[in-house]
Amino acid sequence: MSLVHVHDLNVSYGARTVLSRVSLRIDKGEIVTIVGPNGSGKTSLLRAIIGAVKPAAGHVQRAEGVRMGYVPQKLHIDETLPMTVARFLKLSGHVTAPQINEALTRAGLPDVSRAQLSKLSGGQFQRVLLARALIGKPDLLLLDEATQGLDQRGSAAFYQQIEQVRQDTGCAVLMISHELHVVMSASDRVICLNGHVCCEGTPAVVASAPEYRALFGTGTGGALALYRHEHDHHHHHDDHTEAAE
Repeated sequence: MSLVHVHDLNVSYGARTVLSRVSLRIDKGEIVTIVGPNGSGKTSLLRAIIGAVKPAAGHVQRAEGVRMGYVPQKLHIDETLPMTVARFLKLSGHVTAPQINEALTRAGLPDVSRAQLSKLSGGQFQRVLLARALIGKPDLLLLDEATQGLDQRGSAAFYQQIEQVRQDTGCAVLMISHELHVVMSASDRVICLNGHVCCEGTPAVVASAPEYRALFGTGTGGALALYRHEHDHHHHHDDHTEAAE
């Protein structure tokens, strides 16, 4: 059975319908990336999956006991607030120091538990949010444009870390990407969303689909550029920092 099965989902805010008859499945261990223009309903879809938005029609079926971890687009913390990384991660519930250290290591940030949140770079803070999502050992990790505000090198390193998390834990990943030029080839499927599912398939299939090209064009600004991975060697953070054009 799928971890999540979305059936004919409609989401409305007042008289405005943002999602219409959206259906999709997320299976164990796969990485699915959602792309689409601004206002296409990407965040609303994630919010419906985690139960934060009530569908106007259709429903979201979750596997019994499925654990989900969520990495938001942005989390605003008062920079004057004295709070260590460890203290921040403990806010999510009863968490032990070994659990914190394990989650930070999986997120690619070992040895920062005592650091002040206000001293972290944007990329480091996003990895702390990733660690927070990983503490509960999720079966499904959801990321809402988690690399927004990072430069291309930082985005590539973050995506690489997500792939490593999937390999290490076996969790499925559903992520929204606002960067059409950065969709990693490790994605098993890409779903193009614009209020409804326009097209879906492998990154290469979606990049050549007429529906995708109608939304994003055919030039280098609209084409999906793929990070080509060879899966028989270890990666370093400097790998894959250049998008193909």
